[in-house]
Amino acid sequence: MQQILIIEDEEKVSEVLKAYLEKAGYKVYCTTKGLKGIEMFETMEFKLIILDLMLPDINGEEVCKIIRQTSDVHVFMLTAKGEINQKVEGLNIGADEYLVKPFSPRELTARVNALFRRLLAEEERENVCFDDGKLVIDYDKRSVKLYGEEVSFTPNEFDILYALAINKGKVLNRDQLIEKIGGIDFEGYDRTIDVHIKNIRKKIEEDTKNPKYIITVVKVGYKFGVEG
Repeated sequence: MQQILIIEDEEKVSEVLKAYLEKAGYKVYCTTKGLKGIEMFETMEFKLIILDLMLPDINGEEVCKIIRQTSDVHVFMLTAKGEINQKVEGLNIGADEYLVKPFSPRELTARVNALFRRLLAEEERENVCFDDGKLVIDYDKRSVKLYGEEVSFTPNEFDILYALAINKGKVLNRDQLIEKIGGIDFEGYDRTIDVHIKNIRKKIEEDTKNPKYIITVVKVGYKFGVEG
């Protein structure tokens, strides 16, 4: 049974989400405090964290940053903040999805189900190596190494990079990338993909203004530009 941690200061919201998710077959733990959530995360194994940003002791952004220091666990952010810049900030610090309150518990449960279907359905895939071994993408371990050093990627960043890499030379538009990785917030698709691409480039490109791996094809999308 997959375990989910909800860090949400509104107990009524937590109770509703817990009821929906447990009905769908998940084991759900809840806390109203960010620091307690970090403690629970460090002592238990979770596949998903549903994280509110407005917490009484420490804000959700800080919780996410702390978790991202050691883990690539999936993080769904819940917040009353709906402006695009705030969504971009959430993605930049490592969120995988961003839901603005009020939202439907049925929608969130559907997204959680889609996430776990995708994870369970993943079969072994080829590992890929580029640029004479300088960049290695290991699908089984979901790891990326650059010059032999492992680089930390969020789940969606990894899936975007892998999708482009195994389709090297082929241009993928934003809708195709969304379809291949699934699970990204349905609002502001173009901006969401662009934010992830920007973060990927920061991690693997020597010159982000003149990238050699992730190439922008103007008005179309992106392609992987280096041969194996």
